[in-house]
Amino acid sequence: MNKTELVEHIAKTADISKAASARALEAMVGAVEMTLKKNGSVTLVGFGTFSVGKRAARTGRNPRTGEAIKIKAAKVPKFRAGKALKDAVN
Repeated sequence: MNKTELVEHIAKTADISKAASARALEAMVGAVEMTLKKNGSVTLVGFGTFSVGKRAARTGRNPRTGEAIKIKAAKVPKFRAGKALKDAVN
């Protein structure tokens, strides 16, 4: 499912226009991004938790030359599925 299909599904399920559905989806994604930028977490009970993880600096290899390169430490978004989502998939 891509973003357009998700907007259509939300509009149909919630009985709202596609434009309103798209705005709601954008608002939700924006809220999650803003919270993660502040190193917060977003928990949707039953669905899952979005949080920020830390990846340590490490040494990697350039696949073309085999040369060792340094990879900087980074913050990465993480998602941990909730019980209801896990049960729905299984």
